Amino acid sequence: MDWWKKLRKNPLARLGALVLISFYAITIGAGFVAPYSPYSTQLDGSLLPPTPIEWFDDRGGFSPRVYPTTQGATDLATGDRPLIIDRDRPSKIRFFVTGESYKILGIIPGNIHLFGTEGEGRINLLGTDTQARDQFSRLLYGGQISLSIGLVGILISFPLGMLVGGISGYFGGWTDAAIMRLAEVLMTIPGIYLLVALAAIIPPQLTSAQRFLLIVIITSFISWSGLARVIRGQVLSLKEQQFVQAAQAMGANSVYIIIRHILPQTATYVIISATLAIPGFIVAESVLSLIGLGIQEPDPSWGNLLSSGTNASILVLQPWLVWPPAILIILTVLSFNLLGDGLRDALDPRSLRESS
Repeated sequence: MDWWKKLRKNPLARLGALVLISFYAITIGAGFVAPYSPYSTQLDGSLLPPTPIEWFDDRGGFSPRVYPTTQGATDLATGDRPLIIDRDRPSKIRFFVTGESYKILGIIPGNIHLFGTEGEGRINLLGTDTQARDQFSRLLYGGQISLSIGLVGILISFPLGMLVGGISGYFGGWTDAAIMRLAEVLMTIPGIYLLVALAAIIPPQLTSAQRFLLIVIITSFISWSGLARVIRGQVLSLKEQQFVQAAQAMGANSVYIIIRHILPQTATYVIISATLAIPGFIVAESVLSLIGLGIQEPDPSWGNLLSSGTNASILVLQPWLVWPPAILIILTVLSFNLLGDGLRDALDPRSLRESS
């Protein structure tokens, strides 16, 4: 376990792992953490800024509360919309409150929420969007899509790339030539442009769950070729090793030898590559959803939450709609890269020999 000790000593890798664990834990528990449904709206509450919280009462006692807040008429000269705060009806903030239960992509969360309010006031930690929906709740539920697409993508593309690369390197000859030419053709296809072209012809009646699955399949299909080429090169050297020749002499099936004896020897490279490949899937989904070809409204994802940034007035006057999803995407991609770099250093056989 020398690699584990080396990984734990890497502060950047630890930071990346901690951020990712936190993000996945919070988004998996979005039904508990999010105070509201990602679809529910509030009356006269569109484009509200983050809710101001009053922490102490008039006597100085700790009593966090919010007040019912709506937007006034827009000032045509400045574009400002004054807030109307009803201070006669305070709503206390409570933990472990009972709220509405709802579905997203077929998943039914519970109706107990980490925090909420008593009364008519609503707590919008990151404000509301143009449809008067709570931005914080939509951000958490959008993370379920944006964070899972990378994991699902590598579960499809990496086994395919490993198996194809293993077959190509083990059998050689015309099999190797045909597979590698196919891989080279796929590698020349610009991924984002292909996704845009295919997403543009997706039937509009597809649900977000079906569209999500289709995006994953498409991105996985065009991303296995690079891994297959590297695995093929490793298999070319591994198949000359004595343990492979011994298995051949015992009459083992070729596919069994590839899966049982050869491919496990490539695990170090595969683990590192998987960690570094996940951000690519996340960015692909974000780009497609940003331009309106990915997850569609009203279902949230970090990509389509960013689409509000294409409106210049929102970008200037309501920045709380743009910065949170952008920052989360950046932190997620950066954390995966930090973890991947840490794994590469820890699993490098040369560094392991030096530490021993």
